[in-house]
Amino acid sequence: MAKKAWIEREKKKRALAAKYADLRAELKAKGDYEALAKLPRNSSPVRQVNRCRVSGRRHGYIRKFTCSRITFRELALSGAIPGVTKSSW
Repeated sequence: MAKKAWIEREKKKRALAAKYADLRAELKAKGDYEALAKLPRNSSPVRQVNRCRVSGRRHGYIRKFTCSRITFRELALSGAIPGVTKSSW
């Protein structure tokens, strides 16, 4: 499980990016890169990291299910994800 501080930091980044989204788009359209550089760094959506909703893990993230590979496997084997079955051939 990821540290609570890392998870909270990601929440702050997402909130800051949402707050400055309109202003960033306006400045980019104008081409005013000096003013864009003066905005907070974490207001850029590029700095956001995808994290597992259950464990907070950032590596092995599966976008379609918004969880890590380990959590996905546990949930799939327990039958918590509808439509996912273990393959065999």
